[in-house]
Amino acid sequence: MTTRRCIPWPDKRLRTRAEDVAIIDDAVRATWADMIDTMEAMPGVGLAAVQIGVMRRLAVVDASEGRGQAVCMANPEVLHASVQLREHEEASPNLPGVSAVIKRPRAVTVRFLNADGLEEERDFVGLWATSVQHQIDHLAGRMYFDRLSKLKRDVLLRKARKLGGG
Repeated sequence: MTTRRCIPWPDKRLRTRAEDVAIIDDAVRATWADMIDTMEAMPGVGLAAVQIGVMRRLAVVDASEGRGQAVCMANPEVLHASVQLREHEEASPNLPGVSAVIKRPRAVTVRFLNADGLEEERDFVGLWATSVQHQIDHLAGRMYFDRLSKLKRDVLLRKARKLGGG
């Protein structure tokens, strides 16, 4: 498999909704494998296909302690979200060097196509839930910092520009 390059912010693909995946085939599985390699190399707990310039609704998440438990998802969507929120410092390899504390639902139920091409519903809690929601945002053309106030977002983007990104 291959480690892929993450496209740099402000590439317009990061603001574009990804295309739905109709079937799970070998090409999709190969993309997932590359995404897992890329996620592991970052290191990160999730990756959306758009982050590597693949405009398909594919995501991988692995928030396990020992790693090696990546969940591969096509067309993920949140069905239910907890009222209780969880704060977590989020970042993106597309805009390195900056991060922000984001509040998201602590638990979510997500429906997606799995690696066997079957529709699956799964509950995610804690860091798993945060990462899944982060990836779903990417697939919709949103970045984590879009969840910040305009002032905090502007400060973060200014800092990123000073560091040579965005």
